[in-house]
Amino acid sequence: MNGPLQEQWASGPEALTLATDLLRRARLADPYGGVWEAADVQWWSRRPRASDDVPRPFWLDDDGPVAGVLITSWRDDRWQCDPIMVPGSAGPEPAVIWAHAVDLVQTYARGTVELTVREDDESFSELIMDSGFTVQGRSMIDWLAPEDRASPPAPAPGFKIIDRTTQPDAPHPMRGRNGPEVAERLLACPLYDPELDLAVQTEDGRLAGYSLYWFDPVTRVGLVEPMRVEDEFQRRGLATAMLLEGVDRLARRGAERIKVFGPESGPTLYRTAGFRPAHALISYQVAASNAGFVGA
Repeated sequence: MNGPLQEQWASGPEALTLATDLLRRARLADPYGGVWEAADVQWWSRRPRASDDVPRPFWLDDDGPVAGVLITSWRDDRWQCDPIMVPGSAGPEPAVIWAHAVDLVQTYARGTVELTVREDDESFSELIMDSGFTVQGRSMIDWLAPEDRASPPAPAPGFKIIDRTTQPDAPHPMRGRNGPEVAERLLACPLYDPELDLAVQTEDGRLAGYSLYWFDPVTRVGLVEPMRVEDEFQRRGLATAMLLEGVDRLARRGAERIKVFGPESGPTLYRTAGFRPAHALISYQVAASNAGFVGA
């Protein structure tokens, strides 16, 4: 750090920009550390949320943000809060960041609040447990080295894979689950690339599935989020065909490693495609109104 820390509160697009910069800086400081990528917060912005206008704190040095608190509402009664620190930076103490996170939750959140940290986290795990959170589940971060990827197969007969550039004015495949503004809001994300926005269709144009791939040219990390095949078209290899096509496109853009979130154990679509489990995650949850939620 070249100067004193500045505390800055932001919401809306400004907060998204600061969160993107913070997560990029954290990834550059530790190639495999933490939980989230810059692309995650951009994906979360795909639809309007009650949390969009909530001011949240960031701490900045002369080079940009070194710490911050992210808050996201998935529904009116389901929120997520994420304290973030750049590894090795001269930022605020974890207890200071966590106290701000607690204040945000107590002020704005309703229903349940969740967060996810690495199982080996030494900064926030104790503070989380002391604040009334309980363990709700476990999962994994899986990584793939591009050189280990398989060649993308052709989709099953009667299907084709397209990207958003082929039908830019058509209704977006994700609109049913993410709202009518999803196409416009994705285009507003700096990391969104319509050539990495894939769908699989029948020959007569029916939607069978979709997936989205994110490439960050700063960190050289690729992210797969989301992946969906509609129920009536499952078990035809369509997810594998889309996944390997997307991974191949990420690799050709220069991704040095590609990331997905997966279950704690067992075979998955991603692991059969070459992804390997690397880091265990713990998900915590608490009722926002829980009287035991007292902070640091």
